[in-house]
Amino acid sequence: MPLSLAVGLISAVAAFAAGYLVHRMLVIREARGAATQAERILAEARREAETARKEAVLEGREQISRERAQAMEDLQKRRSELDRKESDLSRRSEYLDRAREKLERRETSLEVQETSMAEREQALIAKQQRVTKIMEEQNRLLEQIAGLSRDEARSQLISNLEEEARLEAGRIQRRILEEAERTADEEATRILSTAVQRCSAIHVVENCVSVVQLPGEEMKGRIIGREGRNIRAFETATGVDVIIDDTPEAIVLSCFDPVRREVARQSMEKLISDGRIHPGRIESVVSRIESEMEKNIMKLGGELCMEANVSGVHPQLVRFLGRLRYRSSYGQNMFQHSLEVAHICGLLAAELKLDSTIARRAGLLHDIGKATDQESEGSHALVGMEMARKFDETPLICNAIGAHHEEVEPESLFAVLVQAADSVSGARPGARRETLELYVKRLQKLETIADSFDGVSKSYAIQAGREVRIAVKPEAVDDSGAADLARLVARRIESEVEYPGQIKVTVIREVRASETAR
Repeated sequence: MPLSLAVGLISAVAAFAAGYLVHRMLVIREARGAATQAERILAEARREAETARKEAVLEGREQISRERAQAMEDLQKRRSELDRKESDLSRRSEYLDRAREKLERRETSLEVQETSMAEREQALIAKQQRVTKIMEEQNRLLEQIAGLSRDEARSQLISNLEEEARLEAGRIQRRILEEAERTADEEATRILSTAVQRCSAIHVVENCVSVVQLPGEEMKGRIIGREGRNIRAFETATGVDVIIDDTPEAIVLSCFDPVRREVARQSMEKLISDGRIHPGRIESVVSRIESEMEKNIMKLGGELCMEANVSGVHPQLVRFLGRLRYRSSYGQNMFQHSLEVAHICGLLAAELKLDSTIARRAGLLHDIGKATDQESEGSHALVGMEMARKFDETPLICNAIGAHHEEVEPESLFAVLVQAADSVSGARPGARRETLELYVKRLQKLETIADSFDGVSKSYAIQAGREVRIAVKPEAVDDSGAADLARLVARRIESEVEYPGQIKVTVIREVRASETAR
């Protein structure tokens, strides 16, 4: 037993020693391989480092070469720039030299001129002294010849001038009185016609009535109602007269207020389309239409301001502008007339280099007084001026509104532009209700009346018949006769011609003298 244990132990030791020797040999072999590989890697690293060094040297040389070439190029450019600047400086120096020489020559010339002017001034002073002496001698001779001293002659001259001034003032006063006599009737007619327009009085049927078409004759009975209760309720609610006659399938609404008449028309059309017509329904529909009409009027006023390119208008003035949609003058709608006047004012202001915005605003608001009812006292121009002042319009705009019919004195060119634009819009053919045939006949009648007087050479009706210009023969009509002829023609036109507004009669007397130089 101990023997076997010793043998096993020896065997184990021998096996361990053999394993150790084998392991040692393997470690030595791996160490040798690692050393060989390390030497190889080191050699490769040395070769790569040498290659990198060479490449770096070459790259550095190339970089140095490029920088040297760039430096040479920059140096060449700087030399060229310096050469160019040197050339510019040389040219400027030459130019300054020439300018200095020119200034020296001009200074010399000015010195010569100054000397010459001084000599001329001395000569003029001498001449003035001689003229003064001559005038004094002549005055003494005139005093001796006339037997009057200088003060006496001055007093007599002043007296003569005062007498001439008194005579001229008398002639002017007489001419003003004659002009007032000629225009008094025309002005009264204009004021009356304007008042009639503002009161919406019946002067044409279309301005005071509206026709409502019916779907059938039986609708007339439903509108009248039992014992006339429907028609009475409608007239009470709207304030218009309902005229039901033998006209087939139509009724007529009559009222002097165009806004109330429009409310009644829309209400009647609504009732007819709905079919329910009784007093309660009538009051409900009329109330709703009145509310919608007020909104529509504000909308129309806003659209008018937008089309005229006018902003910042007070809401109450916008409301009155919307009411102009239902106003007319001589058949011309005031809504369209105000827009047209605004555009014309803007164009005229642009031509005269004035503020077109102010001109358009004044033109748009010039007839705002016509949107009020007849309870407002005064002409529409003055009422409109007060309205504009009340709603914070500028004094310039207020004056233009009040002066467009010359009821107040114009204070600016804008007031004159509004007058001109208003005349152009109202006077052009077709603006107001007048057929072309009647328009032509009226112009012919005006010229015929003017030609019927003795001494008339030519006559022309201009400005759409608002002015008649008459050229007279100077040998047949003198200056006082020209004034008499203008008055006679105006009276004749008043008695024989029907026309809106005023007609101005202008007589032109011209004397020409000519001679031929041979």
